Parts: sequence; structure tokens; C-alpha cells
Amino acid sequence: MKIINVVGTRPNFIKIAPIMEQMSMVSAIDPFLLHTGQHYDENMNQVFFDQLGIPKPDMYLGVGSGNNANQVSEIIKCIDPVLDQERPDALLVVGDVNSTVACAWAASYRKIPVIHVEAGLRSFDRSMPEEVNRIITDQLSDLLFVTEKSGIENLFREGVDSEKIHFVGNVMVDTLKKNRDLAERDSRILETLKLESKQYIVLTLHRPSNVDTIGVLKPILEVINELSKELKVVFSVHPRTREKIKEFDLEHITQPFSTIGPLPYLDMVCLMSHSKLVLTDSGGIQEETTILRVPCVTIRENTERPITIEKGTNLLGGIQRDSILMAVKSILEFREKDRGVPDLWDGKTAERIVKVILSWAIRL
Repeated sequence: MKIINVVGTRPNFIKIAPIMEQMSMVSAIDPFLLHTGQHYDENMNQVFFDQLGIPKPDMYLGVGSGNNANQVSEIIKCIDPVLDQERPDALLVVGDVNSTVACAWAASYRKIPVIHVEAGLRSFDRSMPEEVNRIITDQLSDLLFVTEKSGIENLFREGVDSEKIHFVGNVMVDTLKKNRDLAERDSRILETLKLESKQYIVLTLHRPSNVDTIGVLKPILEVINELSKELKVVFSVHPRTREKIKEFDLEHITQPFSTIGPLPYLDMVCLMSHSKLVLTDSGGIQEETTILRVPCVTIRENTERPITIEKGTNLLGGIQRDSILMAVKSILEFREKDRGVPDLWDGKTAERIVKVILSWAIRL
């Protein structure tokens, strides 16, 4: 059974690694890795393949950057001849990026079954491109693998056949659990940045709703500037965010921060593990901090990962000064024993995924 596995961005790489590993152990599956090239920065691309042991892609599309509509259309245009040439039995996509929805769309047109890993997550905010991508991908998919029980409820509400839905846990956790000790042993990021454990905050910001307008980005940076007077702030700056800070002339606000570029996976895991608090608008980091048992404040008005809030590892801080400060104060008061781990986030998700795929393939 030939399965094309699609990656395009950093979160995709982290999720696909254990799936490719499990597939390679099964003689009944011939895994084909396709990289769209949606992320092409070295620290968001090749270094992740090297550190996570992902095999060299069988195909690289090199689509590069662009606005959402152009990027989706370019990926569809590039992958369609690959589907025609390779004639896979199924196509597997992960997450909610443009590569996910574009490849699912192209496969669906050719009547190739689509498998979606991390299905059913909903922020209920359609102004987010990722939310649109999630909804469309789930409607096109033949197998839907869910990370948390809210995903099952969301898919039922949208009329997805229950036989297509499988609650398997979070494949990102597989990668984190496998590499956490390695990150602790091999990373030198704390020494490089002259950091002491639990004496700093980690910040990441990348969502267009937060960084594309000065009226939103400036107040967020200002409140974090306030926090930097109490604890050092390490700001891992996404290329898009860096451009906007420069465009809006906000460098003076971030001057007290320790600003660094996107980090290799092991360094980022080590940096978060030893932080006192993580401030982010990333969905994946909400999940990683849950397993690392590090308090997280999400700088958004909503989250598609409500289980992280239910388990006491994450709070929504919104985008206003007072709400962010209140969330920071509250999350730091939570006792570690009050922070739980979601069901099936045990490091065995990829194994469950492959078992379901094999059982499903027999019925095709």
C-alpha cells in the first residue's frame, strides 16, 4: 500500500517523524514522503529532518511563500502531476497549514483517499486561515485521527460519519517524549544564551492576527516589555514577525528581550523545559508545554486545543494588557500537581495510527 505523507512546515515535521518510523516497520505499507517546501528557512526545515531522523523526502515541490490563496493554488498545481505519476493508495496530511488542505483537495479530485492526522480541532474563528483549512480538510478526509475528545464532538456536529473517526492521541507527543532526554543532554542553548533554569520567559508570536497590524502587535509587545522587568524574556522571532517589528518601527520595545531566530527542535524543547513560563500564539506549543508541565499563556482570544486549558497547563490571555497580566499571574499560581496529561498522550499515537490504517486498508 503506497501512502504519500505530506509535510510543509515545522509542526508537520514534528508530527510526521513517528508516523514515518512506524510505517517503515510495516511491510504492508510503502511510505512516500512529499515536502511541499512551504517552510524553507534552514532552522525550520532541514535541521528538523536531521534531528528527528526523518528520511530524505522522495519529492520536494519548493512552493515557497505567498498569500494563502496563491500558496494553496500553487501546491495543488505542483502536487497533481505527482499524484498522477505515483498513483498512491492514500494520501496522509497532518495539521492545518496550507500544504494540508491543498494536498487533500488535490487527492480528493483524483479520488485518492485522504487521511487526516490531528482532525476535528476547532477555534470557531473563521478569520483564522488555519480554521478554514481544518474544516475543509476534515470534510474531504476518509480517515480522521483525533487528538482530543473535543475533536470527536466537533466532527459529529459537522456530520462526519463516526466510522471515519478514530481517537488515537497526539502524535506530536510521540516525538517530544522520544527526544526530551536527548534535548536535555545535547542542547547547549541555556549556556549559549546565559540562562538559568526557571529564571526566564519564552515568547513566540507568528499568527497574522497578532503580528500583521501595529494596533495589535504593539500593545502585546509593550505588556511583555513590562514582564521583562521581572524575568528575562527570550523571544524566538518568526521571520514574518521580525519583518513586521521592523516595518512598524517597534525594535525599541523589544530591546530588553533576548531575541533569537527560529530554533532547531532540540534547542527549543530544552529552552521551554527550563522556562518559568511560555507565552505563545502557537497551537503546537500549547500541547508541548502540557507534556513538559510548563505553564503556558496563549496570546489569543480562542484556542482549538481546549484540553490544554481543561488540564490546567494553559490559559487564554487574550491580546489586551490586563487580560495577559491576569492570565500570567493565575497560571503561575497553579500547583504542578494540578496540571494533568490528556488521555492517550502517551507516546504511542503513531503506532495506533498505523494499526488503524492497516485495518482500514483491508476493507478498501
